[in-house]
Amino acid sequence: MARALIGLGSNLGDGRQNLLAAWHQLGATPEINLDRLSQPYRSKPLGYDSPHWFTNAVGFVNTKLTPTTLLARLLAVEKALGRDRRIGLDRIIDLDLLDYDGRLVHEADLTLPHPGIPHRLFVLAPLARLAPDWRHPVYKESAAQLLARLHDPDQEATPLDWPAGEPRP
Repeated sequence: MARALIGLGSNLGDGRQNLLAAWHQLGATPEINLDRLSQPYRSKPLGYDSPHWFTNAVGFVNTKLTPTTLLARLLAVEKALGRDRRIGLDRIIDLDLLDYDGRLVHEADLTLPHPGIPHRLFVLAPLARLAPDWRHPVYKESAAQLLARLHDPDQEATPLDWPAGEPRP
């Protein structure tokens, strides 16, 4: 089994519930075993203006799926939860394959590790808290080191709690 790192985001509707719904749908896939999910973070949209801030988290799964098939499953979960990639930048759910067993992949529809990891506070903040020793396959730095190196005053990420009454993911 391979260990994959997934990024989850939502800035429409109830972000925390949207992330949990996506996480549980991934877990309903026979070839995917959920491992750990970070706490959610509230973050400012990056790269565009929107009044809708994001809720983000990262999680580890163990899977028998190939990277390409796992990405297809992520896109299927997005679609099942109502995401239409043809409409706007705001989204009910966004799932990104960030890392797959440290593999380097350069295909038309998939680059691993995800090139945005070292530059995105909404990925590094939850990742450094969940798995501070996770190492970037290219930069060879830990999540904690990458986070410490990221200085971008335009990015904000604030930890949140999961909704009351929800089982800890």
